[in-house]
This record gives sequence, structure tokens and C-alpha cells, in this order.
Amino acid sequence: MKGQTLALLAGCAFLAASCCTTKTYTVNAKSGTQTGGTAKFTQKGEEVTMKLEVTNLTPGIHAVHIHEKGDCSAADGTSTGGHWNPAKDDHGKWGAEHFHMGDIGNLTADASGKAVLTFKTNKWCLGCTDESKNIIGKGLIVHASADDFHTQPTGNAGGRVGCVEIK
Repeated sequence: MKGQTLALLAGCAFLAASCCTTKTYTVNAKSGTQTGGTAKFTQKGEEVTMKLEVTNLTPGIHAVHIHEKGDCSAADGTSTGGHWNPAKDDHGKWGAEHFHMGDIGNLTADASGKAVLTFKTNKWCLGCTDESKNIIGKGLIVHASADDFHTQPTGNAGGRVGCVEIK
């Protein structure tokens, strides 16, 4: 009986560890652009993977940030507020000494305006009770320009051309 119980517990632990949560959202065009695409967030265990596929961008480098509010109602995307920064750190490059939890980095659009970015971290979660990690209720913004990783508090990333409400 003990062996069966251990096998059952091991099986349940394996299933719990292998389960994941996936949420996919549409990128909404902002600031008079035709920006589109999808943002897919998957949490498996303690790690969240974001796969961002964006279309109709101007060719070149564009900053990507998570912002404070999951509200894309403003025509220019400003309804998402500033960068998500629960620790009140300076803006910077992800993984550097100082960075916001929303400082994802840059993606590069090809000549046809398509860009893909895959980002993985154990510093986020989907719907957990830790508000310093939970990205549900936040907004994802694709900016018109590159993040310079220095200018405070925005990285000099320009206007907001794409917006996602992470629900």
C-alpha cells in the first residue's frame, strides 16, 4: 500500500510540475499605426515565457516594455501608465544592476515590418498572489523607437505603436 501511495504522489507531483498556463492576446494598433500581431505568455513551473510576434512595424529596432495598467483605451496607448516598476528601481537593461520589471528590451522588425521576440524569466508569474511578480492586469507596449537603456524613466523609446492588455 505504501508503494502505491508513493507512486500516486510521484505521479501527481509530475503532472503538477508539467502543467502550464498559456494566455494569448492581440497586439492593438496605437498612435495611428497598423501595428498588429500576438503576445503569448506561458507559465510552466516558476518560469514565464513571452513570445511576441508583431506585424506592420516600421523596419528597425523597437522597445518593448510592460506598463503599470492593462488598459489600451487611449489612442496613443498612454492609458497603460508608466513602466511596471514594483521595486522602484531606475530604468535599465534587463539583468543589469538596475532595471524595471517591465524593462524587456528591444526587438528588430525586418524589411516587411515583422518582428519576433521570445523572452523567459522567473521574475514574473501569471496570476500569482505576489504583486511584485504578477503581470496579469498590466499592459505590454511596443514603442516606435529603440530603448537606449539609460534615459530615465523611459529609455527614450518614443511613442507607443502597439498595446496588449494582459488579462
